[in-house]
Amino acid sequence: MKNSAPARMDMLHGPLWNKIIVFALPLAFTGVLQQMFNAADVAVLGHLVSSDAMAAVGNNVPIIGLAVSLCMGLSLGANVVVARYIGMRRPDRTRRAVHTAFALALLFGVGITVLGEAGADLLLDCLDVPPSVRGPAEDYLRVFLLGLPFMAIYNFLGAVFRSKGDTRTPLAALLAATVFNLAGNLAAVLCFGMEAGGVALATVLANVLAAAILFVCQLRLRDELRLSPRRLLDINREDLATMIRIGLPAGVQGMVFSLSNLLIQAAINSLGPAAMAGSVAGFTIEINVYCFINAFGLAATTFVSQNYGAGNLARCRRATWIAMWLNMAGTCALVALVYVFSRQLLQCFSMDEAVIAIGVTRISFVVLAEPINVIMETVSDAMRGYGCSLPPAVATLVCICSVRVIWVFTVFAASPDYSTLMAVYPVSWIVTAVLLCVLYARLMRTVGRAIRK
Repeated sequence: MKNSAPARMDMLHGPLWNKIIVFALPLAFTGVLQQMFNAADVAVLGHLVSSDAMAAVGNNVPIIGLAVSLCMGLSLGANVVVARYIGMRRPDRTRRAVHTAFALALLFGVGITVLGEAGADLLLDCLDVPPSVRGPAEDYLRVFLLGLPFMAIYNFLGAVFRSKGDTRTPLAALLAATVFNLAGNLAAVLCFGMEAGGVALATVLANVLAAAILFVCQLRLRDELRLSPRRLLDINREDLATMIRIGLPAGVQGMVFSLSNLLIQAAINSLGPAAMAGSVAGFTIEINVYCFINAFGLAATTFVSQNYGAGNLARCRRATWIAMWLNMAGTCALVALVYVFSRQLLQCFSMDEAVIAIGVTRISFVVLAEPINVIMETVSDAMRGYGCSLPPAVATLVCICSVRVIWVFTVFAASPDYSTLMAVYPVSWIVTAVLLCVLYARLMRTVGRAIRK
């Protein structure tokens, strides 16, 4: 790796649309590569082991999603704080925030691993995992949890690079880790005769590699984002509090989706192994579409945060709307491609016709509704750029959870089939998007009055 990262992006001046694209696309591909860790696990187990082994990974998706969502949310808090200091042109505070972010990543990763290992049995019990997949599901989960400290370090350091517009360095690190993960999965199954636990171990080692690459890169930077080995555990209380105040609600917002998915996963489990396997295949495809939606949302967060730090509210608003329309255009094109080639994509995971049929149903209900998710994601991420993180998290918590819980226990209970269950996704997104737009409009009025004063 070179001694310095790519040149810093000037988010405070000049055209926005081209910079948002340059920022968001590497970030989107980074998200896709992160999802390929899970996709590789699913594909290798589905083709080389069994549908039960594939379903075992699928049962862990909501649990893993809880930890990953919280990690991503907290790292977003670090992104906002560092980006704001860059916009304020305060290198001393920027340097202080970078080291606080690293220390928070380490503490979070170790803590969540300990809690996860202690509660693994309880979590699997809550999902009512069938006996046929309980053993491999537990093996996969317990091994996967060991890699969370390294996943946290990668995400937090990636957020620091992102705060100055560099989304290419985290992408390069993850690309190397993805190649390693795929090779490790194949070696675990074909060479060592391992199953779910083996592919989880390959994923852990890949996370170690990604974190190590970013760590070394950041040690070798020549600006205020450089890590100092002597200050790795330095924590500034003010910056820590701000990161948690912004990042924790964002993490909770992501966790809401995972929590509601725990309930939905339990309902899927009641429909049999084919539904479990087909659902995880469909989810693996749809989450890659979400990576592009999330990338443009994070672009809104970073551009708004820097320009808000510089006191330019008009440019903050322009960045939000440009990110929204770029996000919508790209998502609609991607959704169309996925829908047209849905069967071919699902065949990458399984050739079982029953599994493919379930996957097509999930794509029809969830992927086709992703443009609604564009509105939700961009609006809530832009609000976080202003430092307003709790209201969108509460709105998502109330809307998503209430709609999905009511749906599962009423509509799905009356007609317990897979299509009925999947319809809850677009319904809950519409309700949430409407409320988030109302909150965003109110925030703009409040911020406008504050700046005029």
